[in-house]
Amino acid sequence: MREFVSVHVGEQHPGIGVLLMSRPPTNALTRQTYRELIDAADEVAQRADIATVVLFGGHEIFSAGDDVPELRTLNRGEAEAADRLRRDTVDAVAAIPKPTVAAITGYALGTGLSLALAADWRVGGDNVKLGATEILAGLVPGGGGGERLARAIGPARAKDLAFSGRFVDAKEALAIGLIDQMVAPDHVFDGAAVWASRFVEAAPSALAGAKALIDGGLTAGDQAERYGEVFSSGAAVRLP
Repeated sequence: MREFVSVHVGEQHPGIGVLLMSRPPTNALTRQTYRELIDAADEVAQRADIATVVLFGGHEIFSAGDDVPELRTLNRGEAEAADRLRRDTVDAVAAIPKPTVAAITGYALGTGLSLALAADWRVGGDNVKLGATEILAGLVPGGGGGERLARAIGPARAKDLAFSGRFVDAKEALAIGLIDQMVAPDHVFDGAAVWASRFVEAAPSALAGAKALIDGGLTAGDQAERYGEVFSSGAAVRLP
């Protein structure tokens, strides 16, 4: 039983699974939350009734990042284990073999931003604040968050954000690629659902293959195998 993370599929948006984080008031991320996110990511990956996924923190805030008071209780060995779990979590979200969109409200900070960057598309309200804020607590981006940030916006901009810990508003976030679409604050979830709904009827094996090929990390043999999977599944178009 998960306490802080849940999966929902509603009649209003058939085929769209909502992976909801709910740990008020800020959706601060703990080791338990990370384990629950991994479990939920596996669930949405496996469920046949879910074609696309919205990653959502609710209408007030996406996530303020790690629960720093919990981190302060860890010794070095525990902190390193926690960081491996953090990376496993962000990687699990990124590896969901379906189109994923982060619906960002309020703040997405630290690992909260890393989770958003693990999605394929990001929709943010025009009042959002994003940032790699770990340095403000004397910490560093964990779980591969620095690399993911650099891939999204380039090393120079990533270092500017990580060195300063400054907040990025929605207009700048859109300009540099932290978000892909800016909407009114009340329309964030609906905007994400509209993006996700575009792919509900697409062939699942083709979507999964396209995502794997774009995300990279595959050998030439792996790429050929992913290409061939759509033929064995019947998803490929049969030309006359």
